[in-house]
Amino acid sequence: MPYVNIKITREGATEDQKAELIKGATDLLVRVLDKNPETTVVVIDEVNLEDWGIGGVAVKERRKQGR
Repeated sequence: MPYVNIKITREGATEDQKAELIKGATDLLVRVLDKNPETTVVVIDEVNLEDWGIGGVAVKERRKQGR
C-alpha cells in the first residue's frame, strides 16, 4: 500500500486543486510502479507560512523580504 504525503503551505489551495494532486500522485504510482490505485493513500498537509522555514527563515518572513 503506497503512502504519499504532500506538504504545501496554507495559501488557499482549492478542493479541486487538492483533488487534482491526489489523482495525479495516484496515477503516477500506477503508471510508474504498477501500484493498485485502490490501495494507494495520498495525504495533503497544509502548513502555516510561519511554520515552514527555508534557509533558517520562516516563509512568512521571507515573503515580507521579497524572497
